[in-house]
Amino acid sequence: MRTTAKVDYAVRAGVALARTAAEAEADGVRPEPMKAHVLASEEDIPPKFLESILADLKRAQLVASQRGAVGGYRLARPAAEITVADVIRAVEGPLADVRGERPEDIAYRDGLEALQRMWIALRANLRAVLERTTLADLAAGALAPDVDALVETPGAWEPH
Repeated sequence: MRTTAKVDYAVRAGVALARTAAEAEADGVRPEPMKAHVLASEEDIPPKFLESILADLKRAQLVASQRGAVGGYRLARPAAEITVADVIRAVEGPLADVRGERPEDIAYRDGLEALQRMWIALRANLRAVLERTTLADLAAGALAPDVDALVETPGAWEPH
């Protein structure tokens, strides 16, 4: 799987907004919206690119915006309810497609049915990690135990 800069930046922005929300909740107050330029600076994301990403996240109802002097962006729902899969789908579409089509919609000729099943298995494995990992998990620096265990499998850290 190739992770684009757009996905990386979108997840990082989501985690930053989740941290802001968690800090506010710990203080017993409502989180203040975060200005896009502050978010861009703190996360080292090109500002124009971030604006495009925030627009995608807003369209997907993952972030909300507020105009004005105290305006900015905040998560539209609790960070524990927003998965990394949600963020990826918001900025790039389906988690796994083949030539722009969903794997279940592709008809392969006889003898290649296993190829379609492989693409679907790949998508299922992506979902097993990305739909189990929330912005709250990442903001807290923790993963679900079964997801975290995957990084300890033999060869997980070795490039191929």
